[in-house]
Amino acid sequence: MATHPVARVSELPPGARKIVEIDGRSIGVFNVEGRFYALRNACPHQGAPLCQGSLDGTYTSTRPGEFIREREGEVLTCPWHGWEFDVTTGRSVFNPHRMRVRSYEVSVADAEDPAAPADPTVPTFPVTVDDGVVLLHV
Repeated sequence: MATHPVARVSELPPGARKIVEIDGRSIGVFNVEGRFYALRNACPHQGAPLCQGSLDGTYTSTRPGEFIREREGEVLTCPWHGWEFDVTTGRSVFNPHRMRVRSYEVSVADAEDPAAPADPTVPTFPVTVDDGVVLLHV
């Protein structure tokens, strides 16, 4: 699996997305409340540019007439036909067991050396990263 730096954390604030081309694949990288996710930019229905669709949430209800807004910014709607996908998993909202879009692993690394793998023999200490690099693992 190859690792590709796609943006600095500050370039993808919560609610933002960036569409990148990696190894001939168009992939959308999303920041959902500080957590990063990546999906293939092709709707499995008819190949629409899925990651250009709107980000929204879902509604639940415990009784008639009550609507509770949930999962804000986690539901991606296809711009062509309105099919909805969970950004965090790639699974379809309407048929999660049979329909999905390819998802990719995303991590955040220290901006000084974004591709350096962790060495378990080296002691580590808690640190904070002010402006790390978002890495896409394809």
